[in-house]
Amino acid sequence: MADYETTRTTTNEPVHSTTTTTRSGGSGGVAFVVGALVVVVGILAYVMFGGDANTSSGANDVNVTIEGAGDAANDAGQAIQGAAESAGDAVEGAADSVGNAADEATTGN
Repeated sequence: MADYETTRTTTNEPVHSTTTTTRSGGSGGVAFVVGALVVVVGILAYVMFGGDANTSSGANDVNVTIEGAGDAANDAGQAIQGAAESAGDAVEGAADSVGNAADEATTGN
């Protein structure tokens, strides 16, 4: 029989492999849409929460001038003022009634 001699050489160096996966596609479009939404929300917040610091003085003052309407505008203004006063009187009367009812309930009279 024939003799076969096998020589095997091994090294103890580790084997490293790197796998890189690259995806291309919709992420750029999604980033653009999200960025646009952030800008819109920022602008709306600026407008809604008072972007101008000088608006705090007199912010509740409203002046309306109607020219050419004559007596109709005056009558409408007086009607609105009368309605507001009547509503105020009604609320005051209701508050008095509630106060009286509470007094009666606590004192028993």
